Parts: sequence; structure tokens; C-alpha cells
Amino acid sequence: MITAEHKMEYYQALLDKKSEYEGIFYVGVKTTGVFCRPTCPARKPKYENCEFYETAQEALLASFRPCQRCRPLSHPNHVSPVVQKLVEAVEAYPEKRWKEQDFDELDIDASTARRQFKKRFGMTFVEYARARRMGLAFKQIRSGQAVIDAQLSSGYESGSGFRDAFSRIMGAAPAKSADSRILRAAWIDTRLGPMVAIADEEALYLLEFVDRRGLEREVERLRQRTKSAIIPGVTAPIRSIEQELTAYFDGSLSVFTTPLHLIGSPFQKSVWAQLVQIPPGETRSYSGLAEALGKPKAFRAVAQANGANQLALVIPCHRVINASGDLGGYGGGLTRKSWLLQHEKQFLSNQRQH
Repeated sequence: MITAEHKMEYYQALLDKKSEYEGIFYVGVKTTGVFCRPTCPARKPKYENCEFYETAQEALLASFRPCQRCRPLSHPNHVSPVVQKLVEAVEAYPEKRWKEQDFDELDIDASTARRQFKKRFGMTFVEYARARRMGLAFKQIRSGQAVIDAQLSSGYESGSGFRDAFSRIMGAAPAKSADSRILRAAWIDTRLGPMVAIADEEALYLLEFVDRRGLEREVERLRQRTKSAIIPGVTAPIRSIEQELTAYFDGSLSVFTTPLHLIGSPFQKSVWAQLVQIPPGETRSYSGLAEALGKPKAFRAVAQANGANQLALVIPCHRVINASGDLGGYGGGLTRKSWLLQHEKQFLSNQRQH
């Protein structure tokens, strides 16, 4: 988590072009839409136009594209031809989903691309390409209703990656008819990073951290199951969950009341119902949940249902750990899971003191 103090420190390092900060942070420039390394030679932006990130992937997911001057996805002392070629290919067609044959056409070995990206940036090339696509889609969400209305009506025929990336993930707007279904998506900034909320006028369908593994597929499955288009906008459930998230992270709320729309099998819904019953500050094991459901041998199915939850925090799948006491998995990352459990224990402690 980058604190306010760190932001000021990083901004000064940016002004001074301090090379010792290489790899420590990246800066996204709101006015240009690019993200840079600390030593970028370009004219320095004003502090209020800067957003700081610990990784290049975070900057990509926030919709910033790599700067052409400092090339933040190339090490300052070693510009890999493979990495450079692939980054340029993504920027030419940012909406593209990469397959093995695409690497063959560029005369690049897929495993080499995966290894070089992972070593240099902590993510594979496919993860980079996905982050770029998701970043473009989320930029649409952040840009608001007026912009997306005009772009949806254009039919995505201009070849713009900005629109195509959104179309691939969120779907084109349905024809204006009585049975058209539209879900709204909004970007919500939280203490643990940005989240995306998707809802209709009645209930919340999805709430996830934007860097969650597999989020793109989750969103696509959601719109396919509901036969909806997902476009930027705010509804009553989104306003509600934004207010409740603020209170949750402030430590003044532990139970969410925003209406939910659950999409899952009867078994999955039974698992999620058990999750909601776990009090803040407490945890359960997968096997313990299976026993509570009267199906002690179904702990693997319980784990799968836990992972299929699309409503982070609200349905507290982070409160499920391994029987050994280890944290186990979490789509939002184990660091977040650990923080959330500690945060809720502190909330419980404060409640007892009062």
C-alpha cells in the first residue's frame, strides 16, 4: 500500500530522476494516459496529475499505457528484443487475446516470452496482455456514461483498441427493445486497491478487486449468463456498496446489507450462505464448512464454491482457511486476505472494548 508520505517521496524522486528508485515505483500521468519509470526524461507532470504504483501490472490495470520515451516495460540497462517486440505488438492491437499461433507468427517462442516477462516484471506476457485489455475496459468504466454511450453506438468498427477491449469483455449494447438487459459497472477506490462493482437497479451482481486472477472471465461469464451488456454507470446498489465499503475499511461496519443477486448452483448458494454466517474476526476451514452442510466429504467442492464467489468481502470467502491454520488461497491475493482477517479481528476487539 503506497502511503501519502511515499507518494511525496516518489514524486521528489521523479523530479530528481533518482535511479535508485528504478523498480520501486511507476508513475501514471493522468493528463497523458502513460506510465513511466522514475528516471523518465519527459517533462515532469504536476503532483496532482500523478498516480503511483508498485508494479507495472497495477499501472496497466489502471488503464495507463507504457511511455514510449522511458519504456517502463524494458529494463533501463537491458532492452530485450523479444520483450520490446511483444510490447509493441500489444500496443498495436491491445484488445487481442494471444494464442500459441500468434507467437509463431512473430517467430517468438511462447515459453521464452513467458520467462522473460516473468523475470523482468513479475508477470507473464499473457498476464501483461490481459492487464492491458482490462485496463482499457476499466478506463471506459471510469470515463462515465456519456463517453461509452457514443462509443457503444458506433458498432466498434473503427478498429480502436480502446473500444474493442471493452466490447470483448463487457459486450456491445443490446438493441433498444423491451427485453434489453443492461448491467452497470463502476470503479470503486478502496484502501486495499480499486474494485469493480456490477449491478442492476435492484441488486449487486459482482464485487471484485480489479487485479483479481481471472476477473476478465468472471465478467464475461456474468454477462453471458444474464444475457446483458455491461456499461459504465451507477445504480442504487452500487451507491450502497460504495458507502458500506468506506464504513467497512474505516472499521465502523462489519455486516453488509446491500441487496445481492447470486448466480450459482444450489450447492454453491448453500456454501455462500454458510460464509455469510461466519462472524467477523473468526475463520472456518473448508472441512468445517462441509460438515456444517452435512456433507463432510465434500470439502473440495466447498473450496471450489468458495472460489466461485463473485462478491468479495460481502460474501466473506476470505474467512475460510486451511484446516492446518494456513491461509490457503484467495483470488484477491494472500496479502489482502491476511490484512482483511487482521482488520476484522481488530474490529471485533474494538467492539468488545466498547
